[in-house]
Amino acid sequence: MTEHEELLQLRELVKAQKEQLAAKDKLIEKQNIQIENMIQALLHARKKLFGRSSECSGQMEGQLNLFETTPELAQELWDEQKKITVPGYTRTARQPGIRAEMLAGIPKEIEEYIIHPEESCSQCGGELKVIGKKVIRTEVEFIPAKLKVLQIVQQVAKCIECGTEGSEFPKDHFQKAAIPTPVLPHSIATASLVAQVMYQKFGMGIPLNRQESDFYRMGLVLPRRNMAHWVIRCSEEWLAPIYNRIHEILLKCEILHMDETRIQCNKETGKKASSDSWMWIIQSGACEDIKATFFHYSRTRGGDVAKVLLEGFHGYLTTDAYAGYEKVEGIIRNLCWCM
Repeated sequence: MTEHEELLQLRELVKAQKEQLAAKDKLIEKQNIQIENMIQALLHARKKLFGRSSECSGQMEGQLNLFETTPELAQELWDEQKKITVPGYTRTARQPGIRAEMLAGIPKEIEEYIIHPEESCSQCGGELKVIGKKVIRTEVEFIPAKLKVLQIVQQVAKCIECGTEGSEFPKDHFQKAAIPTPVLPHSIATASLVAQVMYQKFGMGIPLNRQESDFYRMGLVLPRRNMAHWVIRCSEEWLAPIYNRIHEILLKCEILHMDETRIQCNKETGKKASSDSWMWIIQSGACEDIKATFFHYSRTRGGDVAKVLLEGFHGYLTTDAYAGYEKVEGIIRNLCWCM
């Protein structure tokens, strides 16, 4: 074995001994911790078994005791609490006429209780004479909604001249009475029923499945798919023309206000629910005779949307400083004071 090999062997031996010593040191440290824990547990058990039962410990030399004057502090706190005065509450009297003004727009019925003519005095049995009336209280009664079946009957008449011998018209003529156009052909839907469904859905935020249960309790089986079909069809056939007409009238105004705001659409093809969509709003100026607001949904905030919406408008447009409105031609743009 060469001198270099012996040196390497000695180094390996020293390294192994160091590792053994380090492992022993860790073991000794761990044992010392266990012994210390056992000693503390033993001392705690002896103190609990043989120590005094009171939780109060004596004053240690050189240490302040925060709880030594607890009774005095409690008495001082009690004395201070007795000195606290609560300011009196003055109830504002109801102004006369507020309730009458609040109920003025509601139909009124008078429920009068009368004394029967044959009724006599409860004390002496004498005859009673009515001398006046007294309003006891005013109440508001809720009348639940109800459904009724409306059957449309059309009268048919026959001309007694047509089809007779010598008449100018050789065939019989039957004439029918004029009837209103149905909201949806071959459907039980009426304007009031569809309006109620739309109001509950969009005005009050009541889903169609809850409305389905509500109508069932009222005695009508109205599936939610039928209500959804009504909302879509009536929106397309009855409300869309009004919507487009509002847009046409606004474009004829001299002053318009316009803005766009972020919204999120939960289910839209090719777009995440967390992505932003935009609602564009056009409103007539305060000086305009027409008071109208137009809402337009768009997937983007591009200036091309404003260009399409304002096509044909040549008045004053009040907006914020968004640069997208610069694409609109033929307008006089004035910025608002919004910072």
